Amino acid sequence: MVYSKVFPVMVLLWFVATSVLAQANRYMVFFKDKAGIPYTTSKPIEFLSQKAIDRRMKQGVDIDERDLPVQGDYVEGVRNAGAPTYYTTRWLNGVLIECDENILSAVASLPYVDRVEFVAPPRGSASGGRRSFNLRSKNNHTGSETESQLQMLGIHAMHEGGYTGAGVTIAVLDSGYPGVSSGAAFEHIFSEGRFMDLVSYDFVHHSADVFRHDDHGTEVLSVIAGQIPDAFTGGAHDATFQLFITEDVPTEYRVEEYNWLFAAERADSAGVDVIHTSLGYYDFDDASMNYTLGQIDGKTTVVSRAAQWAADRGIVVVTSAGNEGSIPNWKIVTAPADAEDVLAIGAVSPSLQKTSSSSIGPTADGRIKPDVVALGQSVKVVKATGQISTSSGTSLAAPLVTSLVAGILQRYPDLGSKDIISLLRQTSSQANTPDNLLGYGLPNFQAVVNFQEHIPQTDPFEIFPNPLAEDTLTISPFDPNLVDSCEIEIISSQGQRLGRVMARFDWLNRTYKADLSGLTSGIYYIRVLSEKRRHTFKLVKL
Repeated sequence: MVYSKVFPVMVLLWFVATSVLAQANRYMVFFKDKAGIPYTTSKPIEFLSQKAIDRRMKQGVDIDERDLPVQGDYVEGVRNAGAPTYYTTRWLNGVLIECDENILSAVASLPYVDRVEFVAPPRGSASGGRRSFNLRSKNNHTGSETESQLQMLGIHAMHEGGYTGAGVTIAVLDSGYPGVSSGAAFEHIFSEGRFMDLVSYDFVHHSADVFRHDDHGTEVLSVIAGQIPDAFTGGAHDATFQLFITEDVPTEYRVEEYNWLFAAERADSAGVDVIHTSLGYYDFDDASMNYTLGQIDGKTTVVSRAAQWAADRGIVVVTSAGNEGSIPNWKIVTAPADAEDVLAIGAVSPSLQKTSSSSIGPTADGRIKPDVVALGQSVKVVKATGQISTSSGTSLAAPLVTSLVAGILQRYPDLGSKDIISLLRQTSSQANTPDNLLGYGLPNFQAVVNFQEHIPQTDPFEIFPNPLAEDTLTISPFDPNLVDSCEIEIISSQGQRLGRVMARFDWLNRTYKADLSGLTSGIYYIRVLSEKRRHTFKLVKL
């Protein structure tokens, strides 16, 4: 097994009190400060793993007061007031409790308590449920190939180059993972010691057993991690995994956002590289908790703030954009997809058209969302039964991009989280003309490699080889983001135009191949017209 340092501040603080819980609600208690704690930012090894510290140091991320654990005496005081405590949060400086109103009044009156917030009734006391999964699936007993969904993002070429996520740690936050610990498609994760069992946790049911409950997480994980020889290939099947349950499927309350926060902090402290989440929030079973369109600004919702804080600590956060595109009074992305430095993933069909349900932008403060897109229609997944099936929605598009991110991190381990987001935005298919339907478009591994490894040119364009001994001339712009299209003319030494063609460029297709087999030996001129500018190159054909 893979072991990682998990500190006391991150473990369960739960005390059974059956007589109280039967009449209790769940609340977040927020403290005024962290006065007197035995930790300092100068000694982070006392509350963070070395891997978490290394990630911050590599990316120039400071360890600040938000990273410090809560004051244990404050938590003990809340418990002594009669409230069972569950989990603490470093980033929001609080603790989740469950109690009745009388005990809540006593807790709220403690001198170090800033405020309390109702986040859910007792578990199992309300009906309702998640309305935004919009997940469609069907059984496929023949066993479908995953080739097309990987090829769309260049992941097949990524694999051919040996980049399968090895050495990259991915945390998946979802609703459950039944069948993962016993399924053949996931056996390699366990046999090779790449499941972090001491870190993974079920924050909904207070258990270390994550291999149960709703199988949405199983399907999502399979897109990243599944491996069935000659039948199914996950995009980053050699990565190391942390699994968390944060979503309580039968109901929908704010507590799930805090569960997400608890899991993100735990993953952070154990040194995660990528957080994947195919979840989104905006409406709840208690209407008073609902968010408005104006609050989808990346700074208001609990889960979006948590996702941004994770990104600020050097973690690449990838999330589904949401499946609300067809809901008349909403349509836009759900939280945490609205966070600025989080990769929000929309869904396209096999013909590269936006699926009708895929949520759109902009955010309330006018930023483009989604960021990029991937296949979100009839995506091949492995179900809890071990069968290969198809499912649809941005929930399945997002793990494809998470797989791509893992491969990029493996090839370029020195890149920071925000560097990777910038790379994907600059190299995707709509980099020059992003919109609020497909964002920056379809990302591709080879496009990222081309961008990262291109050699700067002194001229706006390069033509080669020159002299030309063969029949094919290559024309390449220095920066496709600046030159997305141009006219190319071939001129004789006497000034006669011999041909003209229109060429388009992007980071995936950064070159144009001109067939000059019809030209005899001699001197010619290549004229490139772009953005009302003319560039002329002398060419010698041997």
